[in-house]
Amino acid sequence: MKEMFQSLMGRLRIAAFLEGCSYLAFGITMPLKYGLDIHGPNYVVGLFHGILFMTYVGLVLFVGYKRKWKLSTIFWSLLASIIPFGTFIADKKIFSKEEA
Repeated sequence: MKEMFQSLMGRLRIAAFLEGCSYLAFGITMPLKYGLDIHGPNYVVGLFHGILFMTYVGLVLFVGYKRKWKLSTIFWSLLASIIPFGTFIADKKIFSKEEA
């Protein structure tokens, strides 16, 4: 696990996992906000998701530039961030293969 923090690709994989989890957390906080009128959890999840989303996008662009990825790889990696479970799939199909 410590090796993941040391490599650029490992940091991208961690950011992808955290961004995916924060995106899925909206599945809990949105019903709280709109169904039960509880706004606090959605605010907190939204704040962290925004930060993680920007981190993920920045890392995809940076890693893509450093590793000279094809534009299609960068496109699919970025598209994964707006699809539920997309970053988990990108990690399995793109990032884990790139790291090996």
